[in-house]
Amino acid sequence: MPGDLREGRIVIVGASLAGLRAAETLREKGFTGTLTVVGDEPRPPYDRPPLSKQVLLGKAAANATELPTRWDPDAEWRLGVRATGLDPIGKRVLLADGESLPFDRLLIATGTRARPWPNPQEAALDGVFTLRTCDDAGRLADRLAAGPRRVLVIGAGFTGSEIASACRERGIEVTVAERGPAPLVGALGGTLSRLAAGMQRAHGVDLRCGVTVTALRGNGRFTGADLSDGSRIDADVCVVAMGAVRNVEWLADAGLAAGPQGVACDAGCRAFNMYGIVTDDVFVAGDVSRFPHPLFDYQMLSLEHWGNAVAQAEVAAHNMVSPGPLRRPHLAVPVFWSSQFGFNIKSVGVPTFSDQVVIAQGSLAARRLVAVYGYRGRITAAVTVNMAKWLEYYQRLIETAAPFPPGPGAADGHPLVTEFPIPSDVPDPKGLSHGPTVALTGHLPDRRLTVVRRAC
Repeated sequence: MPGDLREGRIVIVGASLAGLRAAETLREKGFTGTLTVVGDEPRPPYDRPPLSKQVLLGKAAANATELPTRWDPDAEWRLGVRATGLDPIGKRVLLADGESLPFDRLLIATGTRARPWPNPQEAALDGVFTLRTCDDAGRLADRLAAGPRRVLVIGAGFTGSEIASACRERGIEVTVAERGPAPLVGALGGTLSRLAAGMQRAHGVDLRCGVTVTALRGNGRFTGADLSDGSRIDADVCVVAMGAVRNVEWLADAGLAAGPQGVACDAGCRAFNMYGIVTDDVFVAGDVSRFPHPLFDYQMLSLEHWGNAVAQAEVAAHNMVSPGPLRRPHLAVPVFWSSQFGFNIKSVGVPTFSDQVVIAQGSLAARRLVAVYGYRGRITAAVTVNMAKWLEYYQRLIETAAPFPPGPGAADGHPLVTEFPIPSDVPDPKGLSHGPTVALTGHLPDRRLTVVRRAC
């Protein structure tokens, strides 16, 4: 590696939000070497949140969500080509076109893809969709614009709920099938999930909870689905919204701590190898990463949030061109938002890292509220529904490990709405048809470790 970290060769694998922001930050921090960005999609980086909102509503074209460039990254863009492997000894990224790219430092920002329907034949039916890419959104928006009789959405996480919201706003009948007890329960727990269920039903959604889809039906074209309770749904369109799969398969032989939950790294975004030893030339950022956070007992966090991708990419880029004493940690508190059924839901912290919740402001009945989550006597998260102006206040409480529940009148001078906390009722994500947007993960050791132990 060159003595000056601002020189040399850096490769970024992943040409989405995290990859773009990292490339910009590298140049902003004075990196003058060669910079190559690899992406499997043939288009420049684009914004994904509008895909399930404005694009499905016909308010924006799918190909009009390109991300603006804040700083010219002066990079070679290798778009439309997948990375297929990593040689950590020879320090080369292997590409699907047979080429390999040498590097001095590597950033892994490969993100996630939509979890497919498990039966390939059923998934191939005309009218069955997933929603992750620009092309996905364009195809689905065209089908919704054609006015289907009914849409079936499998999974009631944030993506599934936003798709259902777009359908109802377009006047399309929609059925939502959710394996868990209520929409958004994996992200927000039981109390607010009951509010979400009421929101959906009040807007005419045929919401089926506690059921699974056992089969998709059709002869070339999707016509309906069978449910585990014995019922059948007749529909013209099916959207599979069962969560995300992290893009780590290309790292199978790289010797990194990579698995279904992503690539593990330290708070400075340096990847761990499979033995838990931190690397010094491979970094990770965005949805594909797993990193420890001191506010949440140093458990590994996996996030699927826009803000985290930006913040972590900037930290990773800074650390890639900075000597040890000048490196900084990625300690941002997770923040995410969703708009659905006329409601603005915003969250700070990790609601799933909780055992109790209290309604601190507003009310469930008014559908304007702040729910504050706690774990072992301290505040760990807050979720606002149409009361986003209070989010920053509660973020400070989370960052300072303030006691839970918050004191009466802590925010606006009014007493707590609920006099005492109730269980946050966070389910085991294994019982959901989609994963939570924030996951606290352990580490499942790679089977290769067993071989090493035996050899020793």
